[in-house]
Amino acid sequence: MTLFYDARGNIYGVASPDYLRSRGIAVPECADRAASTRKEWAALAIASECEWGTLPRAATPKAHRCDGLLVGPFQSAPPFDVLIVNTDGTLAERSGNGLTIFSQALTDQGLMTQGCELQVHHDKQDSVSVLVTYSQPAIFEQVAGFWLALGRPSFGPAAVAATGTGAATLGQCEFSHVAALAAIDPQWAVSQFVRVGNPHCVTLVEHAQALPDNQSMQQPALFESLRAIAFAPPGGRGQPCLTGINLQWAAHASGNRVIARVFERGEGPTASSGTSASAVACAAWRAGWVDAGEVAVVMPGGTVPVRLQCQAETLLSVSLFGTACVQA
Repeated sequence: MTLFYDARGNIYGVASPDYLRSRGIAVPECADRAASTRKEWAALAIASECEWGTLPRAATPKAHRCDGLLVGPFQSAPPFDVLIVNTDGTLAERSGNGLTIFSQALTDQGLMTQGCELQVHHDKQDSVSVLVTYSQPAIFEQVAGFWLALGRPSFGPAAVAATGTGAATLGQCEFSHVAALAAIDPQWAVSQFVRVGNPHCVTLVEHAQALPDNQSMQQPALFESLRAIAFAPPGGRGQPCLTGINLQWAAHASGNRVIARVFERGEGPTASSGTSASAVACAAWRAGWVDAGEVAVVMPGGTVPVRLQCQAETLLSVSLFGTACVQA
């Protein structure tokens, strides 16, 4: 059966390929093949496992009961293959909360007893597949969870294959200007593109009041404007990124603490996102808001601990800590 897990308000279903096949959904036995043929089965899997059905709908306008479906593992020993299926049937290259949930599901199944590699397969043409994340069980601030090593981030329009963007400055650094975002709110004029496996556009704002809230992002007018930017065609315009872009907004709180909001491609506003938190921490570091080390990214679903490792002026790696539990 499909089990649903919650990681700071981000909810994913976890379903094995064998289970989906038993439901009449023709998921190939090989993860590579499953990714390349996702148009043949992914939308069916979402409809089968992620619709509300006869369940009472929670107090949310979302069309699905979760933020996506994790299909895996495809084997019984590490490394473990997984596909991250968005609710629109597309595949994501990486999801911090999703991989935290997958780590917890593997642990609950007795398959993961120590650190191991999680291998995400996808069909995006502008990013490497397979994308490997190392998941390490750990205790952080007396809470049991997992540190996910996301590798070295890259910055700028070229990192996410963005086109048609301008330049903006903040302090001594040059950033990007996304006209479509600034047209919605003039305070959204300075953005930092970051790739942490998947692509992100972090808009840096001076005051927390300029952050959009999740309720306003669910309103039709703003939702459609943001979807046009974030979603790949046919759901959006694919501008500035043809394959879509995850949107974040960030404001510096104090010290190594940043407040953030998220609008995910293929999904919409979410309570939290692990890779988004990582991208926000990276962008905040580049803006000079935070130092290397542990950064707290505050989202509606909770606070995400992110660890930045630097050498001189170079950001070498980013990791995030997450916890997950079965949804009641």
